[in-house]
Amino acid sequence: MEWLYITMPISGVDIFWPGLIILGLGVGMIGGFFGMGGGWMVTPGLNILGFPMAFAVGTDIAHMAGKSLISTARHARFGNVDYKLGVIMIAGTVTGFELGAQIIMWLERIGKVDAYVRYGYLVLLTLIAWLVFTDILKKRRKDREALAAGRQVEALSTGIEWHKTLHKIRIPPVLDFTRAGIRCSMWLPVSVSFLTGLLAGVLGIGGGLIRMPALIYLVGCPTHVAVGTDLFEVAISGLYGAGSYTYKGRTELLAAVVMLIGASVGAQIGTVATKYVKGYGIRVFFGVAVIGCAVSVVFKLIAAAYPAWRLFFDVAATILVLGLVAALSLYIFIRFLKGVREELAEKRRLVGSGAR
Repeated sequence: MEWLYITMPISGVDIFWPGLIILGLGVGMIGGFFGMGGGWMVTPGLNILGFPMAFAVGTDIAHMAGKSLISTARHARFGNVDYKLGVIMIAGTVTGFELGAQIIMWLERIGKVDAYVRYGYLVLLTLIAWLVFTDILKKRRKDREALAAGRQVEALSTGIEWHKTLHKIRIPPVLDFTRAGIRCSMWLPVSVSFLTGLLAGVLGIGGGLIRMPALIYLVGCPTHVAVGTDLFEVAISGLYGAGSYTYKGRTELLAAVVMLIGASVGAQIGTVATKYVKGYGIRVFFGVAVIGCAVSVVFKLIAAAYPAWRLFFDVAATILVLGLVAALSLYIFIRFLKGVREELAEKRRLVGSGAR
């Protein structure tokens, strides 16, 4: 079975290449659907497949940059990208990213990078999952209360509304973001982008894991605009990050190219699928994905702490991550096919009605 493994030219590790293709194709769909580069799944996935953590971070960022450019172009056709908002966030993203990259190099020098990055992932994933499901439960409670009072449920009702409080902070300059439909201080998106850029440099997530929820809950973007704008921002941070990590010798471009082959197809499918799923439907499945990824990180921590159980938990983590990617990808693909079929049927119906 040696033909199933390829030796990476820089890190020297042997990697199961079908796993790279599964990650690329699946995370391409998931990234296009959720509006993020997918590093929150790819970085631990690459680490599970055998990459040292520093190489997993750098390689994922290189793969993420190319895939996000593809997804951004597709979302732009649907009008889901607020370029003004994305451009303003670039300064904070790049500054935060470079600080994060320096932190990861320091952790590597002191031999703490694997443990610290995994614990960082676990804390972050737990907080994100709590945020998403708290928002969903609050929205459902509000909708039930509205129905019980005889009021109509608002189409754009939300659960968590932190952005309304933050929008009251009017530190000049205050700007209008037409595509996102919001008006706020420029320093709000800049601050959000700095934090996400910092996490991108440390965890290799492109910032997308928290930028998409941050755009929704802190900046106040509608879900579909948050998805498209986040991908635009992921592409920018990814291009910068790929150059930074390649210069530091921590990027396996061969692995990135293998993943990008599948990701270029998956990103197109995932992006189109957002047309057929409501905003809160996207948030529900995003939360499920975050929980699954967090459990896989716990498995790796247990494997590192208990050498006698290392093989069992390493295998369990691999199966969970690849299984999660496959399951979510299948769901997105089914919604894509169903939506396209319904759209074509509606077009045929309208054509038939016009002919009569």
